[in-house]
Amino acid sequence: MENNNSSSSLQSNIEQRIKNNAYPGRGIIQGKSDMGEWVQVYWIMGRSNNSRNRIFSSNDGTLQTQAADPSKVEDPSLIIYNAMREIDGCFIVTNGSQTDAIYEGLQQGKSFDESLLPQRHEPDAPNFTPRISGCLHLKEEHPRATLSIIKANPFDVDHSEHHFFHYTVIADGYGYAVTTYQEDGNPLPSFEGTPFLLPLHGNAQQIADTFWNALNGANKISLAVKTIDPLELQSAILIVNKYTSL
Repeated sequence: MENNNSSSSLQSNIEQRIKNNAYPGRGIIQGKSDMGEWVQVYWIMGRSNNSRNRIFSSNDGTLQTQAADPSKVEDPSLIIYNAMREIDGCFIVTNGSQTDAIYEGLQQGKSFDESLLPQRHEPDAPNFTPRISGCLHLKEEHPRATLSIIKANPFDVDHSEHHFFHYTVIADGYGYAVTTYQEDGNPLPSFEGTPFLLPLHGNAQQIADTFWNALNGANKISLAVKTIDPLELQSAILIVNKYTSL
């Protein structure tokens, strides 16, 4: 992770990890804008026709993926899911079915970490895509952010490694990010290391523009920015879709 919080360091992360990276895959950013709002960013990318046949939609704080053209869906199991949900001041974002697992776990009094321990990486050999997840815990006395990466064990792909990251201090204008892949490849190489810092400057539209414009034009599919008022904890979701629903 970058420890240098300078503007040049953040810009370098955008350039190297996003703009000059043809395929970081799905990505999550969590942090605070320089306007003082809490922010979650989630984007999806795709190389296959099945993966590209998607749009984002939202309703009452929940972000879903759905088919742009339902007649062309080949396998919905790993591409159609709730990507963002909210429960009692906890704001969840993930790249798959674990969104609902975290939501249900929090309902039952489990922690973010406990809710994810039974989860495994995606069964999409040979890529074995990591499950990436985040949560903003904003009703606590000291609001915090958590991130998780669940990836294939390098010694036995039938088992998963669970990595958890907890952040109690995030300065305005910064977000911690994680992506599913390091770069393009066959098979796709899973994300390595720890979450890295990216800038969160301006309002939701400006943040969306920053990352949408940086993502590879051929592979990007959809992007969403959720902003959360730090006092009222009211949220709003801004969506950018490459394709339209049929």
